[in-house]
Amino acid sequence: MTTELRVLEPDEWDSWWEVLELAFGGVPEAPEQRRLWRDVTEFDRFLGVWDGDRCVATAGAFSFRLTVPGGASVRAGGVTMVSVAGTHRRRGILTSMMRRQLDDLRAAGEPLAVLTASEPEIYGRFGYGVGAYAMRATIETTRVRLSVPEGTDGVTLRLAGLQESSPACEAVYARLVPSRPGMIARLPHWEREPLLDPPGDREGASPKLCVLAERGGEVVGFAQYAIKPDWSPAGADGTVVVHRLMALDPAAEAALWRYLCSVDLTARVKVYGRPVDDGWQHLVSDLRRCQPTLRDALHVRLVEVGAALEARTYQAPVDVVFEVEDAFCPWNEGRWRLTGDAKGAVCVRTSDPADLALSVRELGAAYLGGTSLVPLAAAGRVRELREGALAEAAVAFGSPAAPWLPHGF
Repeated sequence: MTTELRVLEPDEWDSWWEVLELAFGGVPEAPEQRRLWRDVTEFDRFLGVWDGDRCVATAGAFSFRLTVPGGASVRAGGVTMVSVAGTHRRRGILTSMMRRQLDDLRAAGEPLAVLTASEPEIYGRFGYGVGAYAMRATIETTRVRLSVPEGTDGVTLRLAGLQESSPACEAVYARLVPSRPGMIARLPHWEREPLLDPPGDREGASPKLCVLAERGGEVVGFAQYAIKPDWSPAGADGTVVVHRLMALDPAAEAALWRYLCSVDLTARVKVYGRPVDDGWQHLVSDLRRCQPTLRDALHVRLVEVGAALEARTYQAPVDVVFEVEDAFCPWNEGRWRLTGDAKGAVCVRTSDPADLALSVRELGAAYLGGTSLVPLAAAGRVRELREGALAEAAVAFGSPAAPWLPHGF
């Protein structure tokens, strides 16, 4: 039979979801997780591929607003839940879904597409570049000391229930969204995501706990974490697993890290998905004892080159002509002149000679300021055609704060 790509209908969601679950290992999600994912499904933006009456492929997009350098909140399609059944590989199904999604995003006036990748090698051919990285670490708290900034002792800490503390935690999150590229403003129901805590996902750890940092009666930070107890012949050997930690100022953040690093009967703190410039790295006495490692987090695709480059600001004046290659979205191909600074930018088509040649994938990687154009040029993926243009653009595209995606989607 020929396959049919179409928009998902509400009464098809259960069978669609089962195909997605099977593609990701076949382990059913907990009921509360499944309810949340259905509640956040935007049915007019989710796609299924059907072979007769059987769903054989899935894809969706969320209507996100993404913080970009300069603090603007830009519309971005959050590509998600992409899968193709093993029985239907190598038929062009994935390509057809990527084609449909990018066409739809363009028609909707969304200049950016973003995603997190279970298999990163898949998405480069569709124009996505790694725009933000995440750090994980294991802090050996029996071997590492913390040196905290002035004002830390003025922060009070209070344990609170996960549900009851949620509004205060979400208020902190909302205040931080404009401060870092890559952060996503909350959509309805997404405040429930940090509260998910199915026992089957705990891997021997406690239920999630929450500690609030307060100053003058105001919540200025929080940490959501769990404790995984363990014992060795030498004694207690437990682990503190940090799920989320956010704070409005350095003292509040240091107070939370100090608390987590001193939980009784534990020997380490494990953190995942943290920004690569996380401040705790400068509090610890020995970073080697923390084993920081990086992995890709947010993949970025410029759907409309001109609109996307105009949507952000630039930390130094820039006037450069890009020769852009984009075979998958040919409307982006050609020369674009970008002029801008910290106040704003203009990006228009031009017939002027190109200063830099690159593909839309490299623009996506550099867009949030987390990947410099210089190492991309060293890898042969950016070509400097005018002397000095690479340094000018690389400095301008940078960001004072590293981009960070605080949660998956």
